[in-house]
Amino acid sequence: MERQRNKFHIEGVLVLLLTGVFAVCILLVLLFGADSYRKLTTRDAESFEQRIGCEFVAAKVRHADAADCVWVGDFSGAPAPEGDTLILTETVDGAVYWTRIYAYDGWVRELYGAEGDSFLPEDGEKVLQGQTLCFALNSGLLSVTSVDGSGHSSELALTLRGGEGKEA
Repeated sequence: MERQRNKFHIEGVLVLLLTGVFAVCILLVLLFGADSYRKLTTRDAESFEQRIGCEFVAAKVRHADAADCVWVGDFSGAPAPEGDTLILTETVDGAVYWTRIYAYDGWVRELYGAEGDSFLPEDGEKVLQGQTLCFALNSGLLSVTSVDGSGHSSELALTLRGGEGKEA
């Protein structure tokens, strides 16, 4: 009888020991998984910050791309081969409207208004924080360079579907 009792006692200890080993393994997998997840989300956030400026401009250009409706220049609208402002034009009910995309005071800004209206750079709607933009237009190829707040640069080249843009 004593022998059978010891047998049950040893089996109970083995079951408890195996349960403990299983619990430790689960905890280790969770710790390593959480660390990997944290690293992946950090990497994705950094990648997003680096690309978002160029991707924003690409979406706007694709939306407005038509013949002579995209050009690069200064904030006032004077065309130049390289500049700090991307100007997209559209005609609504016979009136011409401009969308200016530019960087000012640590923000990428967008300003929509009628052609010829007088605006200041601070009037634009804040879109992205901590980005700078530089544009160049050459033979229908729009080059966009975006630098995020960390100094990482991202470049994008778009061929204008609507033909060549309005050049200086």
